[in-house]
Formats: sequence, C-alpha cells, structure tokens
Amino acid sequence: LSSLKKFDEIKKANQAAAKKLVEDQLSSSSEDDDEDAEAKQGKILDKTFTIYTSQTDGDASELERTRQYMNEAFQSGAMTCLICIASVKRNQAVWSCCGCFCIFHLVCIQKWAKDSLFLVSSPLTDDDFGKKDYPWPCPKCRFEYKRSETPSRYYCYCGKVENPVVDPWLVPHSCGQICEREFKPSCGHKCLLLCHPGPCPPCPKMVTTTCHCKKAKAVPRRCSAKEWSCRLPCGRTLLCGQHVCENPCHAGDCQPCPRVSKQRCICGRQTAERLCASPQWQCGQVCGKCLPCGNHTCEQVCHAGPCGDCPRSGKRSCPCGKTKFTLPCTEDVPTCGDSCDKVLECGIHKCSQRCHRGPCEICRQEVEKQCRCGKHTKRMPCHKPYLCETKCTKIRDCQKHQCRRKCCSGNCPPCDQVCGRTLGCRNHKCPSGCHRGSCNPCPETVDVKCNCGKTVIKVPCGRERTIKPPKCKQLCSRPPTCHHPTQEKHYCHFGRCPPCRRPCQKTLTCGHLCPVSCHDEALVKQTGSHQSAGPWEQPSEPVFIQTALPCPPCEVPIPVECLGQHEVSPLPCHSANPYSCKRFCGRLLDCQNHTCMKECHRVTKSNSIADGKKAGPECSQCEEECTKPRPAGCPHRCVLPCHPGDCPSCLQMLKIKCHCKLSVLYIECLKLTSADVKEKELLISCRNQCPKELPCGHRCKEICHSGSCPLNCSQKVKLRCLCKRLKKEVQCSKIEEGQVSLECDALCKEMKRKAYEIKEAEAKAALEEEKRRQQAELEAFENRLKGRRKNKRRKDEVEVEQSSWQKYKNFIMLPVFGVAVVMV
Repeated sequence: LSSLKKFDEIKKANQAAAKKLVEDQLSSSSEDDDEDAEAKQGKILDKTFTIYTSQTDGDASELERTRQYMNEAFQSGAMTCLICIASVKRNQAVWSCCGCFCIFHLVCIQKWAKDSLFLVSSPLTDDDFGKKDYPWPCPKCRFEYKRSETPSRYYCYCGKVENPVVDPWLVPHSCGQICEREFKPSCGHKCLLLCHPGPCPPCPKMVTTTCHCKKAKAVPRRCSAKEWSCRLPCGRTLLCGQHVCENPCHAGDCQPCPRVSKQRCICGRQTAERLCASPQWQCGQVCGKCLPCGNHTCEQVCHAGPCGDCPRSGKRSCPCGKTKFTLPCTEDVPTCGDSCDKVLECGIHKCSQRCHRGPCEICRQEVEKQCRCGKHTKRMPCHKPYLCETKCTKIRDCQKHQCRRKCCSGNCPPCDQVCGRTLGCRNHKCPSGCHRGSCNPCPETVDVKCNCGKTVIKVPCGRERTIKPPKCKQLCSRPPTCHHPTQEKHYCHFGRCPPCRRPCQKTLTCGHLCPVSCHDEALVKQTGSHQSAGPWEQPSEPVFIQTALPCPPCEVPIPVECLGQHEVSPLPCHSANPYSCKRFCGRLLDCQNHTCMKECHRVTKSNSIADGKKAGPECSQCEEECTKPRPAGCPHRCVLPCHPGDCPSCLQMLKIKCHCKLSVLYIECLKLTSADVKEKELLISCRNQCPKELPCGHRCKEICHSGSCPLNCSQKVKLRCLCKRLKKEVQCSKIEEGQVSLECDALCKEMKRKAYEIKEAEAKAALEEEKRRQQAELEAFENRLKGRRKNKRRKDEVEVEQSSWQKYKNFIMLPVFGVAVVMV
C-alpha cells in the first residue's frame, strides 16, 4: 500500500508538471493565433500613431522601425532578456537601453551592473579604489553608463511615470502619455507618439530651409529631411586654389580635387603628374647640399627651406659627458680619460671603465639577490635575474585557478585560461578568459525559419527552442499527397498539410464523379491495437491512422418509375432500380368494377393490353360479389358474381307487413320497386280496419293505411260533471275540441260540503286519540322510575281503549273510495 501511494504521488506530480508546461507553451503562443488579439493590437498601434500621422497626412512609412519594436512588445515570447534568456512579460519591471533600446528585467540589469563594476574595480589596490568612477556596459551594445546611472526604479519608456499600471489597451510597460523625448539628432522638437519602446521616429514637423549650397530658394520640408540638394553644381573653390567643385549641391566639405597636374617635389629636383588635391610631395632623395662649414653635406631627405648649420660645429662633449671641447667640424671629440660612471642596465651600479665610445658593458658585480617571490636569496652576477622554482599558490582574479607561475612576485597576472562555461543559451560556451561572476550573454543570433525557409527572423541564441516560428505568407510548396494534380492553396506551415477539402471528382462505376471531399488521407480510429498491462495502467489515447477510404455510393438523383407506373421519384444512383411505391396497384380488373388491391408490382405488357390502366396477368382476380346499386326498395343482392354491365331484374318475393303491421304480405320485388306511390300504397294495404287508437282512446274507423290516423272521432261518449254525479252522451271529437262541458248543480255542492265535514271530524278524533296514547306512555314510564320492588318483576301493561272511529273507520272509508273511483 505504501508503494502504491508513493507511485500515485509521483504520478500526480508529473502530470501537474506536464500540464503547467503545456499551459506555459500555449500562453506564450496563443496571442499570435488569436484574431481578436491581432485586431486589438492594431487598434492600440493606430491610437499610438494618431498624433504623428496627423502631422504627416497619414504617411506612416517612417514608423516601420518603431512599429517593429511595438509588435515585439505585444507578442508573447518575442521580447527576451539577454541576461537571463527568459521572456519579458507584461507585468514585470523592465529597463530599456538608450543605445540599442533592448529591454531587460530590472532585477537582471541591476545585478549585471553590480557585477560589472565589481569585476572592473577588483584588480585595484586599496589606494586606487574609489578614486575613479568606472562605467558599466550594456549587455548588448556595450554602451557605457556611469555608476550613478544604474537603474533603481521601474519607469515607463518615456521616463515620466514610475511603476506604470498594466493596461490591456496600452503598449506593455507604457504610461499612455505623449512621449516628448527629444529627437536624435536634436532639432528642437519632441516626439509626438504615445509612450513607446524603441527609437523615436524622424521628426514630422515642417520647417522652411534652403539647400546645402544656399543657391536655391528656401522651401518647406520635413524637419527630419530638412537638408536637401538642389542638384546644381556646387561651385565652391577647392583646396588646390585653382579649380572649383563640380559635384551637385552636397552637404559638408567638398571632396579633394580629382584633376591631375604636373607638380614639383618639395626640394624641386623632380617633376611628376599628381592629383591636384596633394600638391606637396617628397622625392625620396638625400638633399646633398653643402653645409655652411664647407666640409659636410646635408643628410636630410627632400625638404623645404635652408639646410641649417653643420651638426659638428660648436662645443661638443666627450662620450661620458663630463668634459666639453671646442674643435673644428673635421675633428672627432677625444675621450677625457676619466671614469665613465654611467648607470648600467641594472640601475644600481655605475660603469667602472674609463670614458669610452659605444655602449657600456653588462654589470658583472656579484650581489646577494632575492628571488622575485622573496622566499629565497643567492649570490650571483648582478646582470642575471634570479628566479626560484617555487610555484605561486595564490588564487587568480577569477577566484577559480591558482597562479602556478614560478617565483611570482605576488601581483598575479589575469587568468589566461578560457572560461568554457555553458552560456544561458545552452548551445555555446563562454569564449572569454576565466572570470568571476556571470558570463556575458551569448552574442550569437539564430535564424528561426519557417518550413520553406523563405521567412526568417533573428532571435537571441537559446530562444529558438521556445520562440514560435514566423508566419510565412508564401504558399505551401509541398507536393499533393492525394490524387489531385495540385494541392489546395494554403500558407507555409510545419507538420502535415491540412486535409484536402476539394471534391474527390473520381469517376465512379456509374459514370458520375464523386462529389464528397477528398478522402485519400482520412483519419480512422484504430481499435484493439493496445492492451493494458494491468489495472494500474492509464487508458491510452485513441490512435488514428491515415488511410485512403473508398468512394461512397453515388448519391446523384436519378428519376426512376415505380413498378406499377404510379410515380417517378428521384433515387440515389447506387440504388436506382425499379421499386415498389407501397401503394395499391389500382389497375382496373376484368369486372370493370374493382381495382387490383395488390401492393405495387410489375405488370407484363402485352399487345392486347393497350391501356396502361388495365390489369395484367400478374394482377389479382376479382372474387367479390356484385356490389352494384340495386333499384330503390330492392333489398336483394345480384345473383351473379361481380360482372360488367347492368344487373338482371329481381324476381324474388318480398315478405313485408302491411301499414297496420298486423298482416304479412308476399309481393313480387319487381312489382314493388317499379310501382309509383299510389300503387305502393295499395299493394302494402291489407284491406282491413285500421287497429290504431286515436288520441281519444277509440279505434280508427279507416281501412289499413299509411301515416297517422285522422283526428275527427265520431264515437259517442258520456260526459260527467266534476263530482261525477251528472252525465250526458256527446260526440268524442266535440269533447276533444272543448265545445261541450257539464257543470255541477246545487245537490253536488251539498254533497261536497258533507264530505268535508266528515274529514274534519275524523282529523279531530285522531288528534285526541294521539294525546291519550302519549299520556298513558308517560304514566307507565313514571311508574318504572319509582323503583318499587314489587313491581320490578311485573310488566307494565297499559291497555289503551280504542275509540269508535278507530274501530269502524275501515268500514266507512272503503265504500266512499269505491264510489269515487267509479265516478272518475
């Protein structure tokens, strides 16, 4: 378990390191590929150049060098600190050299300046230290800065703002204000760009100035190009004094006179043709003129002026210089006979010989000499140096190697070995002598090329592994890898060419051209190529192989008619065969009444079948019954199977009921269906009296008929009054129409009154009977509540005597109800 845990920790650490490396690489190159970043960069550049281009009427041709520096400032990884060989990021403090405008990390340049000053001042003694302000150089252009100019704070490019704020809408490390640095060479104007890296562009101001020769009229020109030539001959007198300058109007001094003339040498002995611009020359001969002494001649080479006095005239000294003699120039000066006493080469002893001509001899005195390192002494001739064999063990100024010089005086020379340390670029070794501190940045530059080699950018050595190759605007020149004769146009790139997106256009077996995109180099996922060694192994990424795929089936629409010739549909060419449209066949069968109900099928055409809508031998045979419409009223089917033409007449007998539904009649179907309305009425009638009842309740007097019975009933009925006592016979139809009525008389009213009194008496007697019953129940209940022991086992029996009405009411009411029913 501990080993697995340790393995997981190491695995996670490796994955995190790999992820961070990928993110750094993506972050350093993602801005170049982002079109939005490029558009944003273009807007910032336009904003920076706005004031300048307003002075030049939109002409930005002089801004190319400044634009290049600004583009490098925007591109991630383009600006590199030559000291640490690392990218300069937007949020890091930087310092810019005013000579080469190279950008360094502020911390790196401070350390560089400190190390440079220490290396320069380290060989000095204590007495000399601090007496001279030694400079430190720029790592790139070697421009020297004073010790006081060592940067200590982070400023923007123009030097106005300390610690400028990071703004994505400004040039990195810029304050966004107008630069206002003086132009170089100074013209009195200041830079109009916003704070920017690199050199300031030429001055865009307009000034009025004349030409170099001052002959032409003054014209307005750009301050950066205020010096101009009118192209007229200069006309100024040359140094020879004889000719004038014939060159076009130019700046500065005139060139030497180009003409040739005969000129004498300085001494005047020889004459030669020489350039007019160099009139004085020496012939190289000794003068040879007789000196004033008359005994010697001048030994100077061709010269001007008098030769001068004889050098042997006047007072002359002896060889040792102690005695002076006045002799004619023809005589030599003799020796004085005194000792020479000149200091010998040793610088300690003097020459002991008498005054003599020529150099003194070497010092031969024996002295006690100390070796140069001071460790040994020896008696020996003074002129011989004494060097012992002891080797110096002091460390040289490189602080790495011993001096190892024999008999060293202590002032060890600088280390003569080559440094040989690997520089920050990891490609070269330091070629300088062995030294202390950091090595100088690698001075080499490396060409980073695109794939075709036509676009090249120079980067500091060591950055070629991390810098992104330049974008090449040349078209890719690789030969096509598919079957097309030429490759699809795209720019130069590394890696595989993008897949061809042009149509395949291969001729298929059907004769059409393949319309899909080229598939000669399709990426196909390969499965089953790797099996894991165990559960601890991570699943590998899917492997894709590049292979040519066959052309897909032809999809060109071809109009094809279905088997039953119902429709014409466009079908893909690869499946353009006769098909079934899934409809019913629909061809008219031989019965001329039905169509073929089979699914769309092939029909053999024959000469006998001229019409394309008629059924063929493959169609189904009609097995249906005849479904032609029958005559109105005929319920029978046609006795023939489905047939063409009209059906035969129906000869069957119909069994139907008469109008009154009481008798069953048998009538021939043909007679019934062919009869009109009156004949049908007679055929269906049974000739008997209609059995239907009228609304009044009497039977219809008409013979069997259709429809409703007439309402004029002639039957005689009895009419009674409301109390049913009086009666009268009248015609039924008159009663229904309300023409006759019978009113009750006085006797009827008297009988009604007596019946009402009887009802009231019965109601009153019933009420009294109910009260007596309730009183008896109350007394029985109170007796039970008294709790007498003798009455506990006795049943409370209450005998209620029935009234006369309750005893005889049934005998009275039944006859009354019977009479009432009979009257109704």
